[in-house]
Amino acid sequence: MNTPNSTLRAVRMGLLMSQDDFARAIRESGLRAGQPNEANKRLVQRWEAGVIAAPRPLYARALESVTGLPIESLGFSAALPLARLSSDGNGGHDIEAAPAGAAEGVASPAAGPTPQVAPRANYSGVWLSRYEFYSSGRDSSLIGQHFVIVLQHGNRLTVRSLPNGSSNPASPLTMDLTVDGSVVTGTWVEQTAEDGYYRGARYHGAVQMLVEPTGRRMAGKWIGFGKDMDINTGPWELVFRDASTTQATLNQYNVPPT
Repeated sequence: MNTPNSTLRAVRMGLLMSQDDFARAIRESGLRAGQPNEANKRLVQRWEAGVIAAPRPLYARALESVTGLPIESLGFSAALPLARLSSDGNGGHDIEAAPAGAAEGVASPAAGPTPQVAPRANYSGVWLSRYEFYSSGRDSSLIGQHFVIVLQHGNRLTVRSLPNGSSNPASPLTMDLTVDGSVVTGTWVEQTAEDGYYRGARYHGAVQMLVEPTGRRMAGKWIGFGKDMDINTGPWELVFRDASTTQATLNQYNVPPT
């Protein structure tokens, strides 16, 4: 079975776009760039289902334009030696994901599945992200808040903020996390607003949190670099808000947290 591309799905949902909307935006981006394409809902479904592990350059450029993210950050991760060419139905070829077990070191069906640590719950839904940091320029501790959509596949969590769901306008947040029992570990990236206090600076680092027994709150610490390239840290928590990821629910939370 193919591994679903939860990252791309989270990015699309974070943009509050349906699969039809996303395909339309891909086509419009191609037209603006003078490189028309034939993206449709079916192609988006194949991307998100992991059937196509790496889109051809025509679509990769349009994806980057629509999402504002490099193609490497959109969950496409096929290794060329382990892929085969398959028609995408839109004139040309994309890279189709290799069958499960084709990679070196992956157990064959006869050998049994590779053991994995199962997560304690499904954490997909809308959460409130809240972290604290010290601003030397303003000589005070501040709080950053985002409404985020969390999508889970196996023991991996993909976290993306909603477009208007930030206490700091135009400051998108992404997190890529792994669940091991009650321990959640991963990385975070925040791109600050061009016209904001930090003038478009991009900050990133690591985070580790513990999931409370209720499964409705994760709390821990972040670590990352400061403007003087010093290493800072502070508290970070994710608080559950809603298990639904429907368009209506995302629209409800697409506002700055209060």
